Amino acid sequence: MKVFKFGGASVKNAEGVRNLHKIIRAQNEKLVIVVSAMGKVTNALEEVLNSFFNRKPDLEANIQTIVDYHEDIVKELFIDRTEVDAKLNLLYTELRDITKQKPSLSYDYEYDRIVSFGELISTTIVAAYIKSQGDNVKFVDIRSSLKTDDNYREGNVNIELSNQLICEAFDFKGVDYYITQGFIAGTITNQTTTLGREGSDYTAAILANLLDAESVVIWKDVPGVMNADPKMYSEVVVIPKLSYKEAIELSYCGASVIHPKTVKPLQNKKIPLCVKSFVDPTKEGSVINEYSFKMELPPVYINKANQVLLTLTPRDFSFIAEEKLSKIFAILASYRLKVSLIQTSAISFSLCIDHNPALFKNLVTELQDEYEVLYNTDVELITIRHYTKEIVDKLVGERLVFVEQRNRLTARFVVSE
Repeated sequence: MKVFKFGGASVKNAEGVRNLHKIIRAQNEKLVIVVSAMGKVTNALEEVLNSFFNRKPDLEANIQTIVDYHEDIVKELFIDRTEVDAKLNLLYTELRDITKQKPSLSYDYEYDRIVSFGELISTTIVAAYIKSQGDNVKFVDIRSSLKTDDNYREGNVNIELSNQLICEAFDFKGVDYYITQGFIAGTITNQTTTLGREGSDYTAAILANLLDAESVVIWKDVPGVMNADPKMYSEVVVIPKLSYKEAIELSYCGASVIHPKTVKPLQNKKIPLCVKSFVDPTKEGSVINEYSFKMELPPVYINKANQVLLTLTPRDFSFIAEEKLSKIFAILASYRLKVSLIQTSAISFSLCIDHNPALFKNLVTELQDEYEVLYNTDVELITIRHYTKEIVDKLVGERLVFVEQRNRLTARFVVSE
């Protein structure tokens, strides 16, 4: 048995859903298929959430945009739409019923309730299509099996309980394919949670671990793990093999190929992770596994745009010691902000984070109670793993460098965009 994960780009239209079916048909084995929201629907649902939470007049129009997008896909896929329409209409009605209520005071709680509809809708359509083609497929609402705490938008998985429930739900008795959702989960009181943005890879890894899968395959629009983003650079190569450790380093530095939490559940049971192209499934792709030999890897470079560089200096000129760092990180955690890079001196602390304009002003105001706060917005974080002088000169060049860090294998630069 294998676990396949298909991201939003792979099922962004009717042709993508048909292609997914061709790929799984070609495997001739039992599969758990994890599917993300279609296309850019997660972004569209975030617009719905913001309209709902802030009581904006465009709420219904934003919902209708999502309904119309999926309607176009369904229209192309099905001749008899009776069953799939009935299921989708229940989801659309549930979404509208939620948004007719007064929002709670918790943005994160409402986020998980609303944004999760992307995965629920996509898996409903994909499961219905595979069933219409005569395959033995079962739809599973992962929220009933994958259980987390109530840390909304970043749920922590209860492995022991999830293990029991998942093994019961995915027993493969009379079933060839299971279709389920990535990214979302549920609490013990049946509230919806999510595992963090782009968390579908993590879902696939947890399922593989708990079900003792042979492997996990992530299907993407690139032919494997690349040494750079092919949308940004013309000269890129596929890295055919990576160790678990190397994959963790790359994902931590911001590589978009896999979610940062994906590797550990697989490494724990030595389950290989394959990254392959849904555009050309015949290509070998990349394999992340435990390798005993040292691999010669090309320079790998990762660009993270839309960053903000903060520098904090205590107003009383006291040292930046452990107690102050603890308080700073507690504030960042309260805003659910991830730190991309840190650098300290005796009386200053610099950090690079994703720029979220909705939160940034309040963050700065809170930090200014104790610190002088300087910041640069619209900066970029460039990470070069296995760097060479030539690659550093090529990527950084004459750009203004605010922060530079280097160790034996990795060089990082915060530069002006």
